[in-house]
Amino acid sequence: MRLGQIKTEGLLAAVFEGDMARAVPGYTVVELIRRSEAEGNSLSQTTTRLASHHAERHAPAQPIVPPEVWACGCTYERSASFRDAEHGAREGMYAYVYNQPRPEIFFKGTARVCVGPGQAIGIRADSRFTAPEPELALVLGGKGNIVGYTLANDVSAWDIERENALYLPQSKIYTACCALGPVIVTADDLPDPYKLEMTCTITRNREQRFSGSVSTAKLHRRFETLIAYLQRANQTPAGTVLLTGTGIIVPEDAALAPGDVVTISIPEIGELTNHAQTVGAES
Repeated sequence: MRLGQIKTEGLLAAVFEGDMARAVPGYTVVELIRRSEAEGNSLSQTTTRLASHHAERHAPAQPIVPPEVWACGCTYERSASFRDAEHGAREGMYAYVYNQPRPEIFFKGTARVCVGPGQAIGIRADSRFTAPEPELALVLGGKGNIVGYTLANDVSAWDIERENALYLPQSKIYTACCALGPVIVTADDLPDPYKLEMTCTITRNREQRFSGSVSTAKLHRRFETLIAYLQRANQTPAGTVLLTGTGIIVPEDAALAPGDVVTISIPEIGELTNHAQTVGAES
């Protein structure tokens, strides 16, 4: 099932079938997750029962308003190597994390910093090297179970983290730093998430500035491991989104500029496209 949300007077859950959507009256996606768990049914079962039979043409809006967003790093070897090179880390602190049992997990924010398809992603005004980080994202139930998958852009101010690793929160958490969409594919409809081909492009004035790809087969960690560490002494609420790390590295000469268009794609999920704009003011 391709589940997401449409804009009416507010955001409303909907089942997407091609260009058409069948609304789920009275529910957001988070509310559907909660109801399905209360009933002991799968998200697909509950949604199927509650969804309207009438389809209308709608563009997908932000597919979920997550109470929390968390993210993982160094889950692909290329990412760990790049980050060590950026920092000139003598002993390779990112390679160290890549090779240890405990993964890197950090707080990415709440719904306040999230945007959906077609909305603007943010470039901090005090950053000179902001880049997209294309990722497969897990949508979690109240017990940490995976209820669905979507695409995410973990937009990051690389130069700020590069200056000092302790600046990571400022690099990662700010207005419009996380894009989600276009839809959520329910877990029962995506049997092997480790065989997905992800691509990312950046265009400027209709000219391609960057193109990259990676297979989720290159992931170094299993999703169950990432979730288990996330939830150690940290029970996350239903509808939490967990970003699983990036294996597509954007170089500094392709750093985002206002007006750039980023498109992330996995055929089984769809395309997430956003344009970039400056947020905040440089002091």
